[in-house]
Amino acid sequence: MGSIEGILTGFEIALSVEGILFVLIGVFVGTFIGMLPGLGPISAIAVMIPITYGMDPAPALVMMAGVYYGAVFGGSTSSILLNAPGISGTVATAFDGYPMAQQGKAGKALAIAAISSFTGGTVSVILLMLLAPALASVAVAFGPPAYFALMLMGLTAISSLSEGSTIKALLSAVVGFMVVTIGIDGQTGTQRFTFGNVNLLEGLDFLVIALGLFALAEVCTLILNRKDDSVSNSHKLGSLRLGKSDFKEMKGPMARQSILGFLLGVLPGAGATIASFIGYITEKRIAKKPEEFGKGSIKGLAGPETANNAATGGAFVPLLSLGIPGSGTTAVMLGAFMVLGIQPGPLLMTDRPEVFWGIIASMYIGNVFLLILNLPLIPYIARILRIPRPLLISLVIMFSIIGVYAISFNTFDLYMLLLFGVIGFLMRLFAFPAPSFILAFILGGMMEQAFRQSLTISNGSLMIFIEKPISLSLLIVSVLSFVIPIVQQWRRQKKVNE
Repeated sequence: MGSIEGILTGFEIALSVEGILFVLIGVFVGTFIGMLPGLGPISAIAVMIPITYGMDPAPALVMMAGVYYGAVFGGSTSSILLNAPGISGTVATAFDGYPMAQQGKAGKALAIAAISSFTGGTVSVILLMLLAPALASVAVAFGPPAYFALMLMGLTAISSLSEGSTIKALLSAVVGFMVVTIGIDGQTGTQRFTFGNVNLLEGLDFLVIALGLFALAEVCTLILNRKDDSVSNSHKLGSLRLGKSDFKEMKGPMARQSILGFLLGVLPGAGATIASFIGYITEKRIAKKPEEFGKGSIKGLAGPETANNAATGGAFVPLLSLGIPGSGTTAVMLGAFMVLGIQPGPLLMTDRPEVFWGIIASMYIGNVFLLILNLPLIPYIARILRIPRPLLISLVIMFSIIGVYAISFNTFDLYMLLLFGVIGFLMRLFAFPAPSFILAFILGGMMEQAFRQSLTISNGSLMIFIEKPISLSLLIVSVLSFVIPIVQQWRRQKKVNE
């Protein structure tokens, strides 16, 4: 079956009454789950597996896919309004989305996020339809040396995430590296920095750290820096209308990050979180006015929001074509496939075309539903800003606690949430950038694993990193990414001194 015939078969399923109903349920549940800090699509899909048991596989999987990309779509809401990331993939959204909300532009920020998410999701579906089989083989060729080089390239951008001192950004990253090493070493089975505490054997969950450093740190700031609400813009919705200048700023990041986010989503293990960070860093690096990032930049919001939604489409490439999960969510999706009696992989397209193409076609429809659902609801969603500050602070704390506890049902994680809340507040107080900490935590574990796997394969030879074109090219880009900003800064300093 060719691509045209396949997509027609998919639309026949997705546009049926049953298909539309399940797509709508999936994206609605996903959006709602995404808005709640800490409750990601993994939990929602896991709960739906027993509910869909015995159902026809095509509509059941269409609904679960809707939950996945719907959660990423809706996760930006709490990041923008409360600085409390709904899911890990929307942490970077808060960097410029929340400052916009504080400036009384919450409506504009939510509209930019919705349009960017729709663009990224739609482009990724088109690329998924056209390139899935070809990109699957490329993803397999991306071995440990290439992964190490890719993670290294991401880490060279740590200095870009600092607003002031580069030294403080590097120190934050070092602490992030230290924290990610906590737990059992996956290669040797050795306990590292657990101090005999069994609760630390599996390490620390990303959302515990993200909600602590951002949500609870923001709560501490709000409590200690009490201001008169009558002079504050943080409770205002602002206009939802986007002018020509806004779209002009958005179109570049949306075009670039739709493709980059999709390609990063294709790589097993990368996912929406890494895609959003790299999308943000890329836009800041190439911006004419990088100093505007972190203060309510349109490009700083559109970039990561496009990238994380594009990555959700990319994550289905290895899942559907190879049966390899590209992220934690698609790993749970793989379990759902198995429960429903479907074996994803190279034969899925020929053996069960209605499932393969039904999921892809439903994503077209789902993205349209998400835009229709979210844009009209912005005035109502943004009313959360009008909640009195004491009650709002209580709600942020409550949702953070519920979100963290729902991950592991372990009270120890609540203590860790409180600890990182205090750490996040102290980092703000002394101007240590939290994004550098988060980026090092995300990439550090994957980087270490890829480095050690590479050395195991090569019997300790470092030449493995330059033997293949993919890893060599990425290493060259990494070096340039590190050196060029230093040279530019040196030149600027030289001109000032002259």
